[in-house]
Amino acid sequence: MSFSLLKGDFVGRAVLARQFEALARIADRDFSAIADLPRTIRPIALLARGVARQGARVLKDGKHVGCVTSGTMVPFWSVEGEGLTSRPGDDHQLRAIALALIDSNILDDDRVEVELRGKGIDAVVVPCHLRSDAPPYARPIVVGHVAPPAEPSDNAPAAALALLRKAADNTHWRQRECINLIPSEMTLSPLARALSVADPAFRYAEHRQTRAFYDADVFYYQGTDFIDEVERLLEAELTKFLGAAEVETRIISGQMANATVFSAMVDFINRSRRKDEPRRMSAVMNNHIARGGHLSAQPMGALKDFVAHDPRTERPAVVNFPVLADNPYKMDVAAACELIDRHRPELVIFGKSMVLHREPVAEIRRFVDDAGIDTVLMYDMAHVLGLIGPHFQQPFAEGADLVTGSTHKTFFGTQRGLVAGRLVEGDVRYDLWQAVRRRTFPGAVSNHHLGTLVGLLMATYEMSHFADTYQRAVLANAKAFARALADTGLVVAGDSAIDYTETHQVVVNVGYGRGPEVARRLEENNIICNYQAAPDEESFTAAGALRMGVAEMTRFGMGPGDLAELAQLIADVVLRNTDVAEKVKRLRSRFDTLQYCFSGEQHAALAARLLELT
Repeated sequence: MSFSLLKGDFVGRAVLARQFEALARIADRDFSAIADLPRTIRPIALLARGVARQGARVLKDGKHVGCVTSGTMVPFWSVEGEGLTSRPGDDHQLRAIALALIDSNILDDDRVEVELRGKGIDAVVVPCHLRSDAPPYARPIVVGHVAPPAEPSDNAPAAALALLRKAADNTHWRQRECINLIPSEMTLSPLARALSVADPAFRYAEHRQTRAFYDADVFYYQGTDFIDEVERLLEAELTKFLGAAEVETRIISGQMANATVFSAMVDFINRSRRKDEPRRMSAVMNNHIARGGHLSAQPMGALKDFVAHDPRTERPAVVNFPVLADNPYKMDVAAACELIDRHRPELVIFGKSMVLHREPVAEIRRFVDDAGIDTVLMYDMAHVLGLIGPHFQQPFAEGADLVTGSTHKTFFGTQRGLVAGRLVEGDVRYDLWQAVRRRTFPGAVSNHHLGTLVGLLMATYEMSHFADTYQRAVLANAKAFARALADTGLVVAGDSAIDYTETHQVVVNVGYGRGPEVARRLEENNIICNYQAAPDEESFTAAGALRMGVAEMTRFGMGPGDLAELAQLIADVVLRNTDVAEKVKRLRSRFDTLQYCFSGEQHAALAARLLELT
């Protein structure tokens, strides 16, 4: 039911509004307004033989509670496979389904009876008969289907041994036999890995700045001198690498980084109205998830509780960047500026998870400044954080106010997140940065995973030392890989004039709905990648694209010629369904030593001592 202001007034609006309010209460098991909505139409599934017909009475505990409005017997097809790769089979069965107008206080899963020829047939009220939220198929929801649960072990020592074997086998497979092309993943260096499991991995170090001590950090635990030093060094290193003024490192994921910024924005907006009910951000602009945008920056994700609803549309007040007609992976900057001028968003969010191009930060910064639009520019660089620099983008020099990111994708650190800012004390918006600090702790984290924090400092030292050669190699490899894939006959997305990509990612179109099945076949051949929905596809379950990244295999030493060899193997699987698993193993065997990391004898000796102590 919608009462959008765009509809204006209409006959029956008041009555429908009362019914809508009653429905909302009923959903909370509050039946005080049931007189306004005494009955609702609900799906019913018959549990025994029979076909419900229009007008048949529905009873609950012998009491007449409604009647069937329509009913029939329908076929449903068997399913071959499980989960995402399942497909309708050739065999089918029949089931009896109905809709019934019944008392509103009857709940899902309540048992009822449908009266057929004077006899009560067992039935159950169900949420739905069919689901269409997993294209390209509508799937029947059959009463009584229960997924088998995992069984707990009755022999813990044996289960522990089995777990160790499986973990060792999986690690060998992923690290020695597979070629990993998932652009959001990265193998840690040996030194970063060793530090991540050492003390203080299992400790606490809550702390916050205290104005009474001139903003010095006060720790709420003892034994924290080492982690205090690590955090200060990490902030200094990341500030330099990112070109930022300040960095918050206690965040433990990219999703949390975005949620922290959104929470800080609301805190900042309401800074002069602390006793009032806080208002949400009036409007936000972002990349739509169907155009490659990050899930965490969507109203369905971390943004949900921090953006207002537009009363005209009854939807979250989120405006999406428009894209070019001939390249849906690239923003239409002129059209975006028109939308910014019209909607005046308080927050503009750059960044994508399926990213082939640089974001036009400088262009948008110039426009909002010239137009006098008071907005915060945030760049979610989760995928491209490790590419920051002169070869890709320098977000703060281009005008971003805040940068969020994950530290384990192109930035080859431990699995954590961060928020960075260019705001310095004395700036009008410095209160926003202080809000980021507050909403980190105690807002978002308590124990902030100290082991991975130490590992991240080592990875940051490595990143800073090897950044220039690593970034050049990643960007060159991505273009070479894209060209090689196109040369095999595969359909590579993007602009061929720039070799399809300006980042570490390459997108290959394999056909509507075929992405999950093709990704599975590649996995069976030891090539690991992502299936993704292309911009014109309605759901990830109907994905027709593969998202690939070259960063991890670049760190293992692959170059353009090696990636061309890999491209041919991928084409053999995708286009000809050839078994290339052994060829992939042989290719991977040439690249088993991680590069762009410290590996001297002194480093190795200290790492070995560290592991002996853990």
